[in-house]
Amino acid sequence: MTEPSVHEPKKAPLGVGGWLAIVALGGILGASIWFAFYGWNLTDAVVSTPGLIALGLGIIFSMALGGGLMALLFWSHKKGYDR
Repeated sequence: MTEPSVHEPKKAPLGVGGWLAIVALGGILGASIWFAFYGWNLTDAVVSTPGLIALGLGIIFSMALGGGLMALLFWSHKKGYDR
C-alpha cells in the first residue's frame, strides 16, 4: 500500500458553512459594487485627464507592488528563509 503524499491537497466537500460564507461574501461584493456606481453617479463631477492618468498610474503601481510582494513571499518560502 502506498501512503498518501504530504503534498497532495485534501479534497473535502464544501459544507453548509462554506456555502453560507460564499453567499455572504458575494452579497457584500455586489452591494459594494452597487454602492460604488450609485455614489459615482450622484454628482456631475468630471475627472480631468491628469486625474485619470494619476488614477491609472496608482492602479498599476499598486498591482505591481502587490505582485512583487507575493513573488517575494513565494521565493522566500521556496528558499526556506521563512522558517
